[in-house]
Amino acid sequence: MTLPTEVDERFRAAAASEGLLDVAYDVADSPIGPLLLAASGRGVCRISFDPDPEAALDKLARAHGVRILRSPRPVDELRHQLDDYFEGRRRDFDVAVDTSVLPAFQQLVLEELARVPYGEVATYGGLATRIGRPRAARAVGGALNKNPIPIVLPCHRVVGSTGSLVGYAGGLDRKRALLALEGAL
Repeated sequence: MTLPTEVDERFRAAAASEGLLDVAYDVADSPIGPLLLAASGRGVCRISFDPDPEAALDKLARAHGVRILRSPRPVDELRHQLDDYFEGRRRDFDVAVDTSVLPAFQQLVLEELARVPYGEVATYGGLATRIGRPRAARAVGGALNKNPIPIVLPCHRVVGSTGSLVGYAGGLDRKRALLALEGAL
């Protein structure tokens, strides 16, 4: 049985507003391709460059719980802020992020990453030093490679020790495009 679109949308919105979801998600268009946006009750928990929900939903279910539903409303603010960012009207994001399911080291790295300003770059070694682990550049790279919330937590702003563009889970073309948007290239 197929529900009318209006009924389906009301159901999804009601489930989200009543707190019945572990994660709500939607797919948004962007200049760097479609993005899967997901939020838990604590905040944004995933931005995926792969808009195919199957792989992302499996990861989200393992991390946050199985009550996952495509419901646009909980990610609307993120979508608006991303639109503003891509149109050059926003430099910083003002959305809650949920990194609670990540290991403590990765949380520490992502907290420091969030301090790298718009239009600037840092190195993996520089981030390692800033978290008090100067010999952990590779571990920092590994933590950033698994960043579940790219763009908002701007791992595209981290470059190799020589300034070269390396290691971006979304691909170097996207990294280059994001840095060019910010005027960092």
